[in-house]
Amino acid sequence: MGDMTTISSNLLYAAFFIYLIATFFFGGTIRDKKKGKSKVAGNIGITLTVIGFLSQVGYFFTRWMASGHAPVSNLFEYTTFFGMMLVFAFIVLYFIYRVDLLGLFALPIAVLLIAFASMFPTEISPLVPSLQSHWLYIHVTTASLGQGILSVSFVAGLIFLIHQVDQTKRSKHTVWLEFVIYVIATTVAFIILSSTFSALDYEATFQAPIEGEASEVTYEMPAIAGPYNGELMTENSMSPLFQAPEWMRGQDAAKKLNTFLWAILGGLVLYWAIRLILRKRVAAAIQPLLKKVNPELVDEVSYRAVAIGFPVFTLGALIFAMIWAQQAWDRFWGWDPKEVWALITFFFYAAYLHLRLSRGWQGMKSAWLAVGGFGIIMFNLIAVNLIISGLHSYA
Repeated sequence: MGDMTTISSNLLYAAFFIYLIATFFFGGTIRDKKKGKSKVAGNIGITLTVIGFLSQVGYFFTRWMASGHAPVSNLFEYTTFFGMMLVFAFIVLYFIYRVDLLGLFALPIAVLLIAFASMFPTEISPLVPSLQSHWLYIHVTTASLGQGILSVSFVAGLIFLIHQVDQTKRSKHTVWLEFVIYVIATTVAFIILSSTFSALDYEATFQAPIEGEASEVTYEMPAIAGPYNGELMTENSMSPLFQAPEWMRGQDAAKKLNTFLWAILGGLVLYWAIRLILRKRVAAAIQPLLKKVNPELVDEVSYRAVAIGFPVFTLGALIFAMIWAQQAWDRFWGWDPKEVWALITFFFYAAYLHLRLSRGWQGMKSAWLAVGGFGIIMFNLIAVNLIISGLHSYA
């Protein structure tokens, strides 16, 4: 089992670095004025992407062999699988539409998902009783595949917006586009900060009253916000700047607030550092590099990704989920936070298709909806899993 686990980890690391290298080759398709060289760079990029994907598939099955169950049972496993499905969806749509720039934007997101997954415990552990069902891999893998395809819609929508939004003047489009880029910077900053403090083995322990009882709370990042009425027990650790509000009484509530603050501040520092270097809005700096984009084609890719991903997501996240819920909890629906946000996602993309097909919402409006849909998916992945407690909180 140990050897298989090592092989699995190495295959995931290999996929991570192969995706990074492939991103640079897709980047080579932008500036190259010679069509032949640009085509070669694109061919190398997609070849490396397929190799990286096969490496990640190898990770998935070797971890399955090591654990004895489908590796989608915790946040590390699910997030890496989600990234793999995004890459799979990109590969399929690439061979249909041959848009090299999709790779330049899609692969970094897959890399970020793998890096984000590494923030969670990677150890293999037995399944809790409620997950010991074949519906685990039927429901979760289908839902994740649907989300991966829908995420490509976001990639295409973001490319469309950066290409089409007028950057010569400040508008609501430029402001919201920069906000999207800031959120991406926040994710990158969170990964960098978490990895740095983890490498330094940073820990700060507080003693604080949690739900009426004295408890220890251990921070893995310096405390900006300490527990309410908490006392720092670790020497040579940074004292908190302020205490979390009294109503944050959960065991890890203050720690989650602290992590959130670090991500927000880290994102601000990273985003404005980039702005200072570029001396202009980030989207304005990227826009000249996207001259080769065919906006109608990118808009079509965004729509097709939703048209394919929506029924797959509906099948996995709602229909299969309700069948499993009936077997596990004797009810099809229970308004658990995860179920609610799956339903919100369903209604959002149903509205997208309705507005696109019936109201003619194409181009800019459609692209913004694709970006908003991805925001809902990521909120479901991060906030609902990490902050909101429910029956799906297995991580």
